[in-house]
Amino acid sequence: MKLVAIFAAFLLTTLTVQSQEPQTVDTISIDTNLISVPVIVSDRDNRYVPDLKIGSFHLFDNQIEQKITYFDTGEEPLNVVLMLDTSLSTSGVLNDIKKTAKEFLKALRPQDRAMIVTFDWQTQRLSTLTSDRKELETAIRHTKVGKYPGTVLNDALMDVSAHVLQPIRGRKAIILLSDGEDRDSGITSEDLLASESETDAMIYSIYYQSELQRFLDNRPRRGPGGGRGRGRGRGGPFHHATPQHPGGPQGRGRPPWRQDEGIELMRKLSQVTGGRFYQGETKKLKDTFALIAEELRHQYRLGFYPDYLKRDGTPHALLVKVNLPDVSVRSRHEYLAR
Repeated sequence: MKLVAIFAAFLLTTLTVQSQEPQTVDTISIDTNLISVPVIVSDRDNRYVPDLKIGSFHLFDNQIEQKITYFDTGEEPLNVVLMLDTSLSTSGVLNDIKKTAKEFLKALRPQDRAMIVTFDWQTQRLSTLTSDRKELETAIRHTKVGKYPGTVLNDALMDVSAHVLQPIRGRKAIILLSDGEDRDSGITSEDLLASESETDAMIYSIYYQSELQRFLDNRPRRGPGGGRGRGRGRGGPFHHATPQHPGGPQGRGRPPWRQDEGIELMRKLSQVTGGRFYQGETKKLKDTFALIAEELRHQYRLGFYPDYLKRDGTPHALLVKVNLPDVSVRSRHEYLAR
């Protein structure tokens, strides 16, 4: 009897000590009310700042600082969706894109999951969200240019965000490769931006110019006086032809304002989600993919529970600050309080 009493006292003491031990924020269970905020921190030379602790971060909801109840430093598996534009305009560059997409898969860790989605006149999921590299490589190998004209970029991105990534907890990212043109989507660019700004998946947009558009933008054009010359450039690696007058001939390519709209949409999608926008040639895609993979490995994820009294169904501004000088912080800009 005395032995039983001693054992009971020992067990009670052990449980008491365990309950008093501080819990690490990395192991806190989360539910659907948690607001997840992915964060990238870099220095003035654009190098990632690793090994930051939870005390280095300050998270604000509508300018009011919140208690960070969840913190991850990149140990969580990554869920990434590669969205490949397979519209007719990409026929000359699709093989390069497929090669570099396979290289990106090699940069993922064994526990990371990826999914291959293509869009042209329709959206196609060529794989599940999986860590099976053979399934993913097969999906990339089967990627081909669409049969019919059309590019439902907006619809495809909304579908991936809402139906693939939104139900998933953890680190999420979308890598969008496109020439920026949208045709035939039911979702407007304004509605897409509003929706994506409230997601917790970073969007990395990679704009590339199709061979046809590059040719049309750089071909000689008639100047105002009837002479021939090149359209005026707007800086950067791409040049835009001189806009035609309303009602005038536009040629077979996109009018410059349509091209600018596509670039601007992709840029904004990356900005509001805390991702990054890249603009360049397909031959540099390998380097771009390597940069993205490296950055995702250094992603922090913060989480907080908003005040239930302030869940008014309106967008709330998010801001993340770090207790370090000369650093840049990228994160999502807002969430919908509901």
